Amino acid sequence: MAAQSKLLPSDRSLKGIVNELTSLYLKHRTRISRAVYLTLFVALINRVRIAISEQKAASARHAEARRKPGTGSTEGEATSRKKVELNRDFFRNLFRLLKIVIPGWRSKELRLLISHTVFLVLRTLISLYVAELDGRLVSSLVRGKGKDFLSGLVWWMTVAIPATFTNSMLSYHQCKLSLQYRTRLTNYIHNKYLSQMTFYTLSALDDRIKNADQLITVDVAKFSNSLAELYSNIAKPVLDMVIYNYSLSRSVGGEGLFAMSLIVQLSASIMRALTPPFGKYVAEEARLEGEFRFQHSRLIDYSEEVALYSGHEAEKDTLDKGYFTLIKHVNRILRRRFYHGFMEDFVIKYFWGALGLMLCSVPVFFKIPGVAGNNMGDRTESFVTNRRMLLSSSDAFGRLMFSYKEIMELAGYTARVSTLLDVMDEIQAGRFEKKLVSSADTEENAAVLRGRGQVSEGEDIEFVDVPIVSPNGDVLVRKLSFTVRPGDHMLIVGPNGCGKSSLFRILGGLWPVYGGTVRKPPFEDIFYIPQRPYLSRGSLRQQIIYPDGVREMRDKGITDADLLRILSVVEIESIVERPGGWDAEQEWTDVLSGGLQQRVAMARLFYHAPKYAILDECTSSVTLEIEKVMYDEAKRLGITLMTVSHRRSLWKYHTNILQFDGQGHYVFTKLDAERRLQLEDEKEDLELQLRAVPEIEKRIAELTA
Repeated sequence: MAAQSKLLPSDRSLKGIVNELTSLYLKHRTRISRAVYLTLFVALINRVRIAISEQKAASARHAEARRKPGTGSTEGEATSRKKVELNRDFFRNLFRLLKIVIPGWRSKELRLLISHTVFLVLRTLISLYVAELDGRLVSSLVRGKGKDFLSGLVWWMTVAIPATFTNSMLSYHQCKLSLQYRTRLTNYIHNKYLSQMTFYTLSALDDRIKNADQLITVDVAKFSNSLAELYSNIAKPVLDMVIYNYSLSRSVGGEGLFAMSLIVQLSASIMRALTPPFGKYVAEEARLEGEFRFQHSRLIDYSEEVALYSGHEAEKDTLDKGYFTLIKHVNRILRRRFYHGFMEDFVIKYFWGALGLMLCSVPVFFKIPGVAGNNMGDRTESFVTNRRMLLSSSDAFGRLMFSYKEIMELAGYTARVSTLLDVMDEIQAGRFEKKLVSSADTEENAAVLRGRGQVSEGEDIEFVDVPIVSPNGDVLVRKLSFTVRPGDHMLIVGPNGCGKSSLFRILGGLWPVYGGTVRKPPFEDIFYIPQRPYLSRGSLRQQIIYPDGVREMRDKGITDADLLRILSVVEIESIVERPGGWDAEQEWTDVLSGGLQQRVAMARLFYHAPKYAILDECTSSVTLEIEKVMYDEAKRLGITLMTVSHRRSLWKYHTNILQFDGQGHYVFTKLDAERRLQLEDEKEDLELQLRAVPEIEKRIAELTA
């Protein structure tokens, strides 16, 4: 008893101190609140200043790194993969993509975005009203007022109708936004990809983009979906936090909310520091997915060659290696997500939940100015309402925290799509990066590759001191010069890899001119037919008139009867009699044999009737009789022919010859077909005699032994 009596005065003095501090706080609450808000504002300004300083320092470091020698790709080295970060580059790239997917104030995308925002605000206001309604329902239960409870329940069910409609509209708008974003971005990329031969240059002359098909089809879709989701996952949580926190500050006091916010911010900073770089992981996963897909696509393209080599086991090893590399990376991401999710769930659901319970209990244990009522029903209503708003605010903050991973994933997709756009822009500006594997004088070759020649239009085809370069950077011919005028049919011969195909690619505008001068007719006056013709997806009619469409064919005044006459020249008019006729759509590469495909290609040439035609072994699968018909018809139409072929039967159709020796030299001269045939026959006879020399010498040695 004595001990207890000694504790009572101390207990009373402690209560007195608490009461005095509480009274002092309540007396000066307005000033304290202002001081707290002012401190918060100053801290926010300081944080923004620090962030700007960090970004300026990072930009300065990047600029310094770019100025250092050796960082450029002067010899076409493949650009290294960029690190995915939330820095100025990310926001600049994102803003660039946003201007593409939302092109203007009157665009459909902006209207959808505004409508989506309206429903986001409406959903938050409905949630706030439902929180108050829940408090009234529980208060009615505590007070035992059944009539008020039933009335509140009816209202609760009534509010459910606009609430569910709003939720459905939010999902609808998000899907529509994703679809519209993808449509805009895909159209923009297609316009760049299929202009100025970018689709060819990207794969043949530049090493920076691998698997452009995956970037355009998969990564663009993922970027669009991620962008649409991210707006909802950021805009609504921010709006919820503002409205709910404002309502909570009026109920439990701004100071308690501020103290809780500080603790939450501290724990959130720790979580952010421990968050793995998911954006980098996603970008790497997308790259590995693209490589795995490319390996399968490559196997399909070369399936015949692999089968003839019995290389299925080697290809299986390659595919397995690509797949298991991908799976290893995915498993690594899953492990990181597991530990990160465990930490996030504990902090967000339980630690922050405990802080919320403490905050909601403030009106129960302390008298808050401006909050009326102090009976059991009022306290219960206040607690339930505050608890509901706090849970909604915590959920909003949690979704905001979870959205950091989504932002990093968006950063990964943004980096990949932006890289594609940047590379296409540089390609269209004439800048390439190609890794050189040259076995010749590398410095001299590099000097050639850095140069640029001149291209002009004219009636003739003329090359003046033009270097011929292979895809890997080898200079095959230092200076090539020749002239082809209308009617000067030219035959091109030489061993494999001597520069014949490179010459045609330069002439077709596919490859840059690294020096000298090229004069050639407009693009539409030159037509190219490869050994393996390209047959597009479409009807039989479209195979003949490609790349024209039916409308362009009609505008030229050409009818199906005219097309039939063209087919009769190459003796394949019977194809039209097959089911479907001109409108039949099939996989023509599988339906037609190699010879028929080459005849279709020549029919396509006769339809367009250009001034010049490049024929690259395009009669290798047809008979000599059909070959004669093809060349006679081409010359009758006034088409000047430039032919690559080893067939002697074609010599008589040409007046000039361009012969490469494979050692960097060439000869361009008039072609006398009869004289050349005699020389070739004599050459073969001499070669046969030379091959017999060892046997003759051996026999002489036996006879003289």
